[in-house]
Amino acid sequence: MSLPPDCLHGRIMKCLTFFLLLPETFKKSKRNVRANGKIPLCYEIVTLSLKKKMAAELYPASNNTHITNTNTTTTTTFAAPTKKSTIALQQAPPPPPPQQQNLNNNNIQNTNWQSFHPTLRERNALMFNNELMADVHFIVGPLGASKKVPAHKYVLAVSSSVFYAMFYGDLAEARSEIHIPDVEPAAFEILLKYMYSDEIDLEADTVLATLYAAKKYIVPALAKACVNFLETSLEAKNACVLLSQSRLFEEPELTQRCWEVIDAQAELALKSEGFCEIDQQTLEIILTRETLNIKEVVVFEALLNWADAECRRQGLQVTSRNKRNVLGKSLYLVRIPTMTLEEFANGAAQSDILTLEETHNIFLWYTAAKKPKLEFPLLQRKGLAPQKCHRFQSSAYRSNQWRYRGRCDSIQFAVDKRIFIAGLGLYGSSSGKAEYSVKIELKRQGVVLAQNLTKFVSDGSSCTFPVWFEHPVQVEQDSFYTVSAILDGNELSYFGQEGMTEVQCGKVTFQFQCSSDSTNGTGVQGGQIPELIFYA
Repeated sequence: MSLPPDCLHGRIMKCLTFFLLLPETFKKSKRNVRANGKIPLCYEIVTLSLKKKMAAELYPASNNTHITNTNTTTTTTFAAPTKKSTIALQQAPPPPPPQQQNLNNNNIQNTNWQSFHPTLRERNALMFNNELMADVHFIVGPLGASKKVPAHKYVLAVSSSVFYAMFYGDLAEARSEIHIPDVEPAAFEILLKYMYSDEIDLEADTVLATLYAAKKYIVPALAKACVNFLETSLEAKNACVLLSQSRLFEEPELTQRCWEVIDAQAELALKSEGFCEIDQQTLEIILTRETLNIKEVVVFEALLNWADAECRRQGLQVTSRNKRNVLGKSLYLVRIPTMTLEEFANGAAQSDILTLEETHNIFLWYTAAKKPKLEFPLLQRKGLAPQKCHRFQSSAYRSNQWRYRGRCDSIQFAVDKRIFIAGLGLYGSSSGKAEYSVKIELKRQGVVLAQNLTKFVSDGSSCTFPVWFEHPVQVEQDSFYTVSAILDGNELSYFGQEGMTEVQCGKVTFQFQCSSDSTNGTGVQGGQIPELIFYA
């Protein structure tokens, strides 16, 4: 087998050949050395020449040898090897640094790359997506958008029981190329990178596809990391999509987290673009949910948006008839009779989704003494029951003590479990019935998360009066948030006393501390904002 002359092995073989073809007289001279102990001059010269030639063959670009080579016009003079030059000849120059893997299926060029990566993990990581020693190739992705990925059967088999069965089981794959059309190339590379190096690189755009790949090839640690990533990024706009995926992948913890968000922030979730992307089975499960905090007119509008999207997915023209057809029995899960008459007349009755008979019967159900039978559910959804955290042990009022005058009352709080803040309970007038204008805010690290400008009426009692944010806001555990209220109305008001720094409400523990935003006297021990209204 011929070797390229410029490679290291080729140069070594050339030197060995040179040695084997030395004249016989050289060998005889060597035997004479053993006999009389004296080195002939010819042996000395030839030996030095051999060393110089071998060094030149092995390291043609090196100028670090200590052999003196003085060229004249026709004669070459060799200096006798000194002790220093002999040692220099025996020490090979250090090899060049290893060429790093470039993740583009290129081989590692340096022949001694193993020496520069002392741990097994580092050496395995270099093999990721590398053609060097690859014994299998995957064609990943759908036709027309696929990617060829090299791999090593052993590494995959020790990481996944599916790959083990594929390569070493009774029905092992004999093909060198394996097509995987149902996995995205980016997700497959994330899967392989974890198998080679234990590194997990997740992104929002690929995490669901990566979870699918991890589930398909039974890599539970990667699947768990994907679920954790999804839980931390879960919010109303993607909760419905993640609910659909969590059901598909059979992840009950993620499913439960999705329901918490959808129940508490149902209006935001059903109005999101993600709601239009779910499958019909998930749609029907959401429509039957008793604990949705939402008006039924919003549910109906969300259903129409989903029907529009489904028509496009099926390649149908978006018409009332086609929308009715793709909805099928899902339409009868909307609780239309629980809408107000005005909501029905201005919305569902004019949507062209209902038949004339259905529209007529629903109008009669609202107005007639003898109500017709309807196919729609008649009972209103229960929704979530709001909970209240009351931070004062008593309340009081004193003449000329607690006044508003447009100043800010504020307090900071933290919780040990994720909850949804829905509103505040506030004290009202201590001198009879009064109406207040109020601006409430929820902030985290100075960033406003929610606010509302509204009104409420107090009856002159020491009761608290609820003021709601437009939508419930998700509050994470172990972080301090600031709530504030600015009231405008009757100046004299009730106020709280004997405040507590820690309050247990069901399974949630609240901690309170003073806020620098408070300019009207409210603090932990007393003042306004006696209650936080939340869902958990």
